[in-house]
Amino acid sequence: MNDKDKKSAKQKMVRDSFTMPEDDYSILDTLKAKCLVNGIEVKKSELLRAGLIALSKCSDASLIKAVSEVEKLKTGRPKG
Repeated sequence: MNDKDKKSAKQKMVRDSFTMPEDDYSILDTLKAKCLVNGIEVKKSELLRAGLIALSKCSDASLIKAVSEVEKLKTGRPKG
């Protein structure tokens, strides 16, 4: 496989933005700290992706239960 084939085989990255409550956002820092204590440096995006992997392995009932525990937020950018 030449260099051009390797580049075309890379997965396209998607940049997005989202809003979450401060309490939920602070959980990312807590999880990052837990990982560091265990010798693993991790980025917030990696934690979010790990969460997606974990949710994708849940049963339908577990997924619905987890999603139902998430506070529903207004969409859009916060004011001020």
